[in-house]
Amino acid sequence: MSQLITFQFYETALQANREKQILAENGINSYIANEQLIQSDWLLSQAVGGIQLQVFEEDLEKAKQILQEYKDNNEFSLEVEHTIENPEFDFVCPQCKSNHIYRDDSATSFFGISILTSHTFICYYCGNSFTH
Repeated sequence: MSQLITFQFYETALQANREKQILAENGINSYIANEQLIQSDWLLSQAVGGIQLQVFEEDLEKAKQILQEYKDNNEFSLEVEHTIENPEFDFVCPQCKSNHIYRDDSATSFFGISILTSHTFICYYCGNSFTH
């Protein structure tokens, strides 16, 4: 019987689900562990090892190859708009220059109250995480 192997770790479910979709489009079954647990209480992330992408043992090398090829060739060809009208913020992603970004308040707020003056932003287009 084939065994599941954890081969990628993520801080956000968005990143994990994007790579799970890439694998599925290439015929690799994969599973995400700890997603619901960490989304319900992000403080548990370090205790359980983050959000984990798992594949079957016999698919491990092929999955690594697929994700590396994607990163090398297609990283910016996602199904989201690179530039949107009326963006929420007046700056762009420093990596791909997209204005399609959102603020990640999961680690910088406490009960909806910001505890830091700088914020972490994530680009919908390329997945880049940056502070501003």
